[in-house]
Amino acid sequence: MTTSHKIYAGGAHDMSSIDDGSVALVATSPPYPMIAMWDDIMSLQNTDIGDALKNENGPEAFELMHVELDAVWREIDRILLPGGFACINIGDATRTIGGEFQLYPNHSRIISAFANIGIPNLPNILWRKQTNAPNKFMGSGMLPSGAYVTLEHEWILIFRKGGKRIFKSAEDKLRRQQSAFFWEERNNWFSDLWDLKGTKQSLAKSDSRSRSAAYPFEIPHRLIQMYSLYGDIVVDPFGGTGTTAIASIASGRDSISYDIDSAFTKMMSDNIEAIGLDFYDNIINQRIISHKEFISKREADPKKSPIKYYNDNIQEKVMTKQELNMKLLKPVSIDKLKDTFEVTYKDI
Repeated sequence: MTTSHKIYAGGAHDMSSIDDGSVALVATSPPYPMIAMWDDIMSLQNTDIGDALKNENGPEAFELMHVELDAVWREIDRILLPGGFACINIGDATRTIGGEFQLYPNHSRIISAFANIGIPNLPNILWRKQTNAPNKFMGSGMLPSGAYVTLEHEWILIFRKGGKRIFKSAEDKLRRQQSAFFWEERNNWFSDLWDLKGTKQSLAKSDSRSRSAAYPFEIPHRLIQMYSLYGDIVVDPFGGTGTTAIASIASGRDSISYDIDSAFTKMMSDNIEAIGLDFYDNIINQRIISHKEFISKREADPKKSPIKYYNDNIQEKVMTKQELNMKLLKPVSIDKLKDTFEVTYKDI
């Protein structure tokens, strides 16, 4: 099996190289409106945004920033196949403008935008990013009533275009079975609260890295397993440091990534080249190790019923019949062809 991973420079609102209805999953983390680190790049898209900030009109700047993102969501509507998913990691913002401190609810504004284009919102995930810093309580300290709570979570918004995806052909049905995940992974992943710190990556250094707000590898890696199949196309309109592309390589999916900043498109390419095959081996090996530990504990519990199923592909016991055809794929070569990486896999 071979997958393809393409990197494009240019605005995420123009994904004209992608065919209509061809993408199974969009997994991305866009610039967060009203977070100061993104003011400049947002203002470059529309000078009215910079004017609103200079005029200390926070609500106007917030709305204008989201209008820019709205164009991307419309493109996502075009490229998603029926039953395809869009998963968007976004944080709300707090900011004082014109002497007025307030919350700017990015997640609810994006939910409204998707509703307006006819893509419904499914139950969302809270990514908990707890901090134990002694100064995390903001406002008036121990005195009422000027304090405000600290944001310790971000959102992973889940949208599905239309109803459930339909798998008609015998080939697609088998591919779906081979793309299954472990029973215990399902129980962990399909929770509305993710408390994780992510997986370290061997990323190439860059002067632009200090401006990156990349989400951890574990987020797109989970989402790709949950909402796509081997060989599906995964798109990240805000590719950044390439985390979604790297997670797609680890998952046996094709990917297409964009970024308006050419420094980041180069960084994506550099990062894919910098991460060796050992990284992907470790991801697969850890899934197998974790599964073996789960099975061992389960069988040692006299209160649990015996495990009835055995997966010949991975040569391990599994909990359900749906896991019988599950396969795990390891990358064995990664070849760069201009701005495209071709990845070849083998079954474990």
